[in-house]
Amino acid sequence: MKNPRIYGNAPFSIAVIHGGPGAAGEMAPVARELALSRGILEPLQTAPSLEGQVAELKTVLEQSGKPPITLIGFSWGAWLSFICAAQYPTIIRKLVLIGSGSFEEQYAADIHETRLSRLSEPEREGITSLLVTLNDPSTGDKNTPFARLGKLFTRADAYNPLPVDDEYLDIQYHIYQNVWNDASEMRKSGKLLELGQRIQCPVVAIHGDYDPHPAEGVQKPLSSVLKSFRFILLKNCGHKPWIEREARDKFYEILREELD
Repeated sequence: MKNPRIYGNAPFSIAVIHGGPGAAGEMAPVARELALSRGILEPLQTAPSLEGQVAELKTVLEQSGKPPITLIGFSWGAWLSFICAAQYPTIIRKLVLIGSGSFEEQYAADIHETRLSRLSEPEREGITSLLVTLNDPSTGDKNTPFARLGKLFTRADAYNPLPVDDEYLDIQYHIYQNVWNDASEMRKSGKLLELGQRIQCPVVAIHGDYDPHPAEGVQKPLSSVLKSFRFILLKNCGHKPWIEREARDKFYEILREELD
């Protein structure tokens, strides 16, 4: 895979950061839309560790972009952007966090149950079966069941989605497992939120009111540690605003305003 993928024309001072971990390519629709009026980088996180992904992102931004750069991070990519801005504040101009995970453990307790409650009984049984497969050491190919699990979660996460195709380039379960274990521990210990004290740039969080990741798990913790923070809640919107029929246009309107 070419890393980063590049859209539009120079200068490249904006980058979209995908979620997962291990879900390279999912931010392509956002990159294409924004590239109609500006240059966009789409870094692909391929390192199999949290520390490695932070270093990888820094290298891509410095080599392919024009720092300081605005990072638009989605889901796990919001956390990764947050960590990168704390560790390398001089190369980051602004953070836009979309559908971020909660920054404190207490807010994350009900996410799985919320998702299950939105699915049919066969779909819930499918998730249980896939989780058993992924946790079985004898399973050879874990990328395929991981991708299937992602499709079911995407269905549960959406409010009123448009018919769109997945644009994942590569689904890598081992990347997810390694990176998420480290990231989850950072949240449990409080170290993730503490990093906010080192962030110097403005931060804007955009969150859907139907996102199973609770909005207050982003708004309340970040309001307590960031020097410059704004929170925007989108109505009738799930985890991915750009696929939502009722929120997509408003999402891009807000995003463009934040980038001007």
